[in-house]
Parts: sequence; C-alpha cells; structure tokens
Amino acid sequence: MPSLSHHLLTCACNNRWANHRLLQACAKLGPHGFAARRTSFFPSVKATLNHILTVDWYYIDAIERSLRGQPPNDAWRAYFDPAEPYETCTELAAAQQACDERLINVCRRLTDEVLALQVPVPREEGLKPERLDRLLAHLLQHQIHHRGQVHAMLAGTDIPPPQLDEFFCASDAALRAGDFEELGFRESVLWETPAPPSRRFDARP
Repeated sequence: MPSLSHHLLTCACNNRWANHRLLQACAKLGPHGFAARRTSFFPSVKATLNHILTVDWYYIDAIERSLRGQPPNDAWRAYFDPAEPYETCTELAAAQQACDERLINVCRRLTDEVLALQVPVPREEGLKPERLDRLLAHLLQHQIHHRGQVHAMLAGTDIPPPQLDEFFCASDAALRAGDFEELGFRESVLWETPAPPSRRFDARP
C-alpha cells in the first residue's frame, strides 16, 4: 500500500493537473472575461486565481525553508502585495505551473517521518508551528476550495467548465492520457511505491 508521503505526492500531481485544466479553460475567456466582475468570494476569475497563487507562494516558501533548516521569511507579507500580481491568464498560468512544480518537488522528497516535523508559519501575531502533513493537507484543500469557485464562475460564461472532480481513477486513465502527455506524468509513478527518497532536500528558494 502506498505510504502517506507517496499519497501526498499523488495529491500534488492531481493539484497540478487540475490547475492545468482550469487555467486552459480560463485562458479562453479573453482579457475582459478574465477580469470581469462576477459573484463569488473574490469578485473575478482573475482575483480568485491570483489568490490561489499568492497563498501557494506563502505556504510553499515556509515549507521549503523549514525542510532546508532555514529560518522563516521575514518578508513573507510581500507575497500578498500586490494582491493580484498578474493581469493576464497567460502570465498567471506560467507562475502557477512553476509553483505547482515546487510543491511536487517538495512531496517527492518526503518520508512519513518528515511529515511529523513542525513548520514555523509566519503570521501577523508571530510564528505559528504546524505539522507538515497537516499544513500540506490545508494547502491542497485551499486550492480545491477556490478552484471550485472559479469553476462556478465559468459556468456563467460561454466557456464550459472543465471536469475537476476526478482523482486519477484507474478506469479513467485513457481520458487523461493527453493531459498526462503534456504534463510529463506517468500513471506508474503516481501509483507505485516510490524508491527511497534522497536525504538531500533540493528546492528553489
């Protein structure tokens, strides 16, 4: 049976896949549709997707620093200023792809023992430690929550919302083969028990 650390790697790959599908659809909105005011928690597709990205930057930076034994980032507030760093879907999609790859890189190097580590997360009131497994689960849930809002906003446009409610069921492998080819994913890597990870954590700052 796959370990928890390998399951989280699969979750990170599913996250990359879902963002890939969603951002491809959002790119078809055009600049006006991307930024148009809509009814949701955030007032536009652009605002919601930028929020997903900036929160990813914030948490992934905290995780990477902790795994490298580095102190928390004193300048973490810069991730949220401006709140919407990207004006176009093309620019945002490239930045989200890079961030998703960082998360996959983190999860490739996890062990179940490492998942019990405490990650100091900088907050306005100071550092708040969180177990790494819980923090990763929180980050993934945050993405799912806000992708659902974008999905609902797309339903009010002429662009069909992509199917995002799958988690790599074996029977659906043929339906995602094209996406996997674009992403460089292999079914065997997602479901086989991984080889022992390197002791060295190698992630971008």
